[in-house]
Amino acid sequence: MIDRPGLAEFLRRRRAALTPSDIGLPETSRRRTPGLRREEVAVLAGISSDFYARLEQARGSDPSESVVTALARALRCTPDEKDHLFRLAGVPTPPRQVGDHIDPGLRQLAAHLDALPTCVYNDLGDVLYTNPLNDALAGDGEFRPGRDRNIYRRWFTPGAARDHVPEADRARLSAAHVSDLRATCSRRAGDPRITQLISDLSTHSEEFRTLWNRHEVAVRHADLKAVQHPTVGLIRLRCQLLVTPETGLRMRILLPLQGTDAAEKLELLRVIGTQQFAAG
Repeated sequence: MIDRPGLAEFLRRRRAALTPSDIGLPETSRRRTPGLRREEVAVLAGISSDFYARLEQARGSDPSESVVTALARALRCTPDEKDHLFRLAGVPTPPRQVGDHIDPGLRQLAAHLDALPTCVYNDLGDVLYTNPLNDALAGDGEFRPGRDRNIYRRWFTPGAARDHVPEADRARLSAAHVSDLRATCSRRAGDPRITQLISDLSTHSEEFRTLWNRHEVAVRHADLKAVQHPTVGLIRLRCQLLVTPETGLRMRILLPLQGTDAAEKLELLRVIGTQQFAAG
C-alpha cells in the first residue's frame, strides 16, 4: 500500500537536495529556497505540476508504476533510493540490472584472498574474476579468456566441467545450480538474458529440464564441494558464497574442510601456481 506521508516527505527532500546544475539548468540567485522547483520536477518526469504538487501534499490519486519510474529518474535517485521510492508509492520494486562489473572494493577483497580459491560471478553465472589458485584447482583452466565463462552453461552442456567432481556429488550440485537459477529467474522476471539462458539450457540438457520442472527455489550461501584434482587427488572443501544485494554478484570462496588434508593440498597447488594440468 502507498505510504502517502512518507512518499510526500521523500519527494520534498529529494527535490530540495538537487540543484539546477544537476539537471543542466543555469544557477540563479533568484530562488527563495534551495533545490528544484516543483514545476521543474514535473517537467522532467513528464507529468502535470498539479499532480506532482498533490503528491508532495500527500493527497490525490495513486501514481502509476511508470510515473514512479519517471520521478525516480527526474530526482536522480540512486538504486537504493529508487527502491525506497517504489516501496513508498506501493508499486512493485523493479529488478536491478545484472551485475557485469566488479566494484573496486569487492575486487580488492578478492585479490587479498590469494591463499583460497576465489571467483566472482553474477547471478546469471557469468564469471567476472578468478584468482590463480581457483584456476589451478579447476585443472583445465575452465574460466580462462576465450572459454565459455558461464557456470551454468559449462555444467549442463557437454565438456570437462564435471570431470573433476566425484560422480556421487553431481546430482546434488545439479539440483543446487537449478534452484539457484530459478531464484534468479523469479527476481529478474522478464529479463531477456535470463530468458535466453533458461531456453538454451532447456534445449541442450534433459537433466536441466527435469530439474527446472520441479520448481525448487533456493539461493545458495554455503555448500560442500569435493574436487578430484589430477595431480594432488581428492580435495574436500567448504564453499562459502557472499552475495551483494545491489547487483546480485556472488563471491565464491573455497575453504579447506576441517579434518581433511585439504589445506596441505591447496598450499601445494598455490606453490605450483597457474600451471595447467591435463585430466587423466
